[in-house]
Amino acid sequence: MNVPFYIARRYLLSKKSHHAINIISGVSVCGVAIATAALVCILSVFNGFQDMVAGLFTAMDPQLKVVPTVGKFMKADAKELQALRQDADVEVITQTLEDQALLMINNRQVMATVKGVEDSFEELTNIDRILIGDGVFELHVDVIDYAILGSNLLMQLGLPTDFRSPIQVYAPRKGERIDLNDPRESLNQDELYSPGVGFMVKQNKYDSQYVITNLPFTRRLFEREGEISAVEMRLKAGADVEEVKDRMQKALGERYRVMDRYEQQEDTFKIMQIEKLISYIFLTFILMIACFNIIGSLSMLIIDKKQDAVTLRNLGATESQIRGIFMMEGRMICVLGAVIGIALGLTLCLLQQDLGLIRFGDSEGSYIIDAYPVSVHIMDIVLVFVTVIAVGFLSVWYPVRRLSRKYTRM
Repeated sequence: MNVPFYIARRYLLSKKSHHAINIISGVSVCGVAIATAALVCILSVFNGFQDMVAGLFTAMDPQLKVVPTVGKFMKADAKELQALRQDADVEVITQTLEDQALLMINNRQVMATVKGVEDSFEELTNIDRILIGDGVFELHVDVIDYAILGSNLLMQLGLPTDFRSPIQVYAPRKGERIDLNDPRESLNQDELYSPGVGFMVKQNKYDSQYVITNLPFTRRLFEREGEISAVEMRLKAGADVEEVKDRMQKALGERYRVMDRYEQQEDTFKIMQIEKLISYIFLTFILMIACFNIIGSLSMLIIDKKQDAVTLRNLGATESQIRGIFMMEGRMICVLGAVIGIALGLTLCLLQQDLGLIRFGDSEGSYIIDAYPVSVHIMDIVLVFVTVIAVGFLSVWYPVRRLSRKYTRM
């Protein structure tokens, strides 16, 4: 039988001679539990925001995207890129070309990213679910080139989704300097019409900057015949994205980079990860403060059980065993607080998921979502439990050794 554990359990559950010790022990457990629950909830909320943002980007970003490692453009007929079309796990593939251009209409002008895509782009993405307007998704008809603009870009130009007059599009000619006397002479110019729809991703990066049109138009505008800026792919159902990505990267070599959706939005998700890490560090410090209650509880318990320590020593217990009793007491408080806190945190997360207890405001539809998103990840729960146990064990180790040496010796 583990004597230190047995006695520590009795000390934790039994009534002490001073009722204040029971109260402080209860406060210690509650402090650790609340800090633990806060860790679970905060990390889960950050996961929820990350999953929400990933869901929004999914409508525009492909599952996998191949870009050049050097420069902005690459040859469309490169053997390595053509081989991607033969990959058994690729369902849809499309080549794209994008660059900056000036849009002008009705005496308004704005810089935007004009992205030319192949006709398979509609199958590649979920763009149908983010379209706004009464028209249909079309990139060209005969000699007419269509443009699908982001919702905020339409607002900047003062246009409805079904604007009648064409947008004038200007881009610098390849290898020429701008003639300050007549800048238009140094620019390529073309026109884009509306198919009656725009798109709304609810992300400023796309809604305020992007114009989607057909690939031949962008090649003509930017003078990039036979070139592309990316190859975008959707995989077959059940395909392992990471496995396919690694295989393609090895086949393509160092000249190309294969990116998944998270890597395509690396800056956004990196910022969210940093925010999550900082919150975790701050809450860990709060947990350390909560563990000071355990030290106070153990201090009073050691003093209260001083006579018991003398009795145990007379019965043959060693200094190490007596110290182990109070060390075990502190560890049991940490474990109990961690278990209660995780259970409480998970309960709050489930309630938030189902009922949306904490909302952004009273007005429905004012935000992308009405309540704070929550997503519980098992690895975060493991991290929280390990953190609480580690912090708790370390916080009681030195004080217990010091106090037991001072108050339990004869």
